[in-house]
Amino acid sequence: MRHLILTDIHGNIDALEAVLRDASGEYDEVVCCGDLVGYGAGPSAVIEWVRQEAAYIVRGNHDRAVWEEGLKETFNDAAQAAIDWCLSEIDPADIEWLSQLPAGPLWPYDFGLAHGSPRDEDEYIAYTHDIIGLEREFQRSLLFFGHTHLQGGWKWGPGGIRSVVAPTAKESQKALEVVADFFYLINPGSVGQPRDRDPRAAYAVWDSERQLVFLRRVPYDIRAAQKRIMAAGLPLSLATRLASGR
Repeated sequence: MRHLILTDIHGNIDALEAVLRDASGEYDEVVCCGDLVGYGAGPSAVIEWVRQEAAYIVRGNHDRAVWEEGLKETFNDAAQAAIDWCLSEIDPADIEWLSQLPAGPLWPYDFGLAHGSPRDEDEYIAYTHDIIGLEREFQRSLLFFGHTHLQGGWKWGPGGIRSVVAPTAKESQKALEVVADFFYLINPGSVGQPRDRDPRAAYAVWDSERQLVFLRRVPYDIRAAQKRIMAAGLPLSLATRLASGR
C-alpha cells in the first residue's frame, strides 16, 4: 500500500493541486495530519477535496479554531483574521464536519498520524530534545505529524538519534528506508505554507511494501495563491510569506 501523506494545507488550493499532479499514480490512499484551513483563501475547495478523498485525518489547531470557543484568540493577528474570514466563507456543514475530526494520534495501519506531538496535539516538535521519551506514546514504530511546517524529522534507536533530512533546493525528493528497531517521527512538511525557507509545496509518500518514505517538494503557482489571498482582503503578510517559505 502506498499512502499520500499531507499536512498543513491551510486553504492553499493551488499548492494542493500541484501536489496531486506531482503524485498522480504514485499512491493508493490519502491520509492527512490536519490544518485544512487558515491562512489561505481556498478553504472550501480544500475541505471538499479532503472530505471526498482522505481515508483518515486528524484535526489541526486551525481546524479547531473555526468552532472551539476562544482558541483563535490565542493566534497572532493575521491568523485570527484568516479564521474570521474562513468562518464567513465556508458552509455550516463544513464547520460541523471539522468539529467532528478526531484528535491525534490515530494508528490506522502500520503507521500513525498526529498533528502536533503524540502526547499533546498542540505541542510543536521542532528540535531533537522535543522527541525525548516520545516512543512511550507510540503504538507502531512510524508516526507522521505536522504543525511546525518544517519537512524532515528523526529516527532513533540503536546508536542514538539521527535527523531525517529534507530535499535540498536542487532536489525534488529524498528517500528514507524504514528499518526494524528504530522509531520514526516524520513531518511531510506543509503543503500550503512551508516555513523551512523552501517555498515549494511539501508532502510525503509512504510505501509500506518497500518500507520507504519519500519526502517530496514540488513548485506551484505561488502568484495565483497570493492573488487569491489579496482578493479576499486577508492580511498581505499571508501572501508575501509564500514566496520566501518562511
